[in-house]
Amino acid sequence: MAQNLYGPRVRMGNWNEDLYLEEERMKDFLQKRDKGELLIQRNRRLKENLLRQMQLSVSEDGYIHYGDSVLLVNPDHPDRDADLFLGGDLSLCMTPDDITAHLRDEVEVPCGLSAAQTNIPVGRNTFIILSVDGNAVGQILQYGQNFCLGIQGGFADKMLFLASDHRTLLKSSRKSWLQEVYLTDEVSHRNCWQAAFLDPQLRLEYEGFPVLANAKILINHRQTNRGLAAHRHLFLSTYFGKEAEVAAHTYLDSHRVEKPKNHWMLVTGNPRKDSSTMLDLSRPPAKDARAPDPAVGPAGPNTPGFKSN
Repeated sequence: MAQNLYGPRVRMGNWNEDLYLEEERMKDFLQKRDKGELLIQRNRRLKENLLRQMQLSVSEDGYIHYGDSVLLVNPDHPDRDADLFLGGDLSLCMTPDDITAHLRDEVEVPCGLSAAQTNIPVGRNTFIILSVDGNAVGQILQYGQNFCLGIQGGFADKMLFLASDHRTLLKSSRKSWLQEVYLTDEVSHRNCWQAAFLDPQLRLEYEGFPVLANAKILINHRQTNRGLAAHRHLFLSTYFGKEAEVAAHTYLDSHRVEKPKNHWMLVTGNPRKDSSTMLDLSRPPAKDARAPDPAVGPAGPNTPGFKSN
């Protein structure tokens, strides 16, 4: 079929049909623009929601409470087992599919996760500590308790939950082929997580004690007992650039101690400055995690959030 190389104003060929077709395309474009359905408008709304500035909760007593808005941060560490391509503190982030992010203005479920080099609280990395029954808002989170991690992604009417499930041949992480971690809107036992004390020799003694804010802990999936891990040596090409993969797997060294890949911090807001985190403050010298801190435990009946068995 011959192609018309002339425009409708030349008045050659089917110029009248081409003129009406061009008018219909312009009408369709103007209608979509007025309704906000253009691809660039959808893309802009999604990016504005995911990158919307968020406010973290400020911990007045130094503990994590149900209902707090926090960042999940894998602290900086030198990994001698692999060549790292991402250094510094990495925060757990919502990562929508590239194609879906370009075509729609909302997050498709299930949604992926990644670890990014950002400590600025925005919609895609601000999580909410939720209780399983939903009736513990304001209470202190304790080691060994089941809790959920929810995220709205900047959308006021949407809540997604951090979930994981056993690895199968059809469902696993993209790079490491380990147990996948994802976001879903379904409420089930796959959404339950537990906080564990960093030192395995004191882990049982700290069961039921309050979880400190901005301190290194382990976050384990309750159903599979796999630890949340950040793979700094495996990068993902995401909608926001190159970021690290996140999976559920427990890495142990020769002493049966969890490696830094499984270390996380529940970072709260800085009371001195808005839109800032406690990571922005100068950090004290590192302490030995195996030495018990007299400020936190073992706790007695007068410790906030302490419950006797």
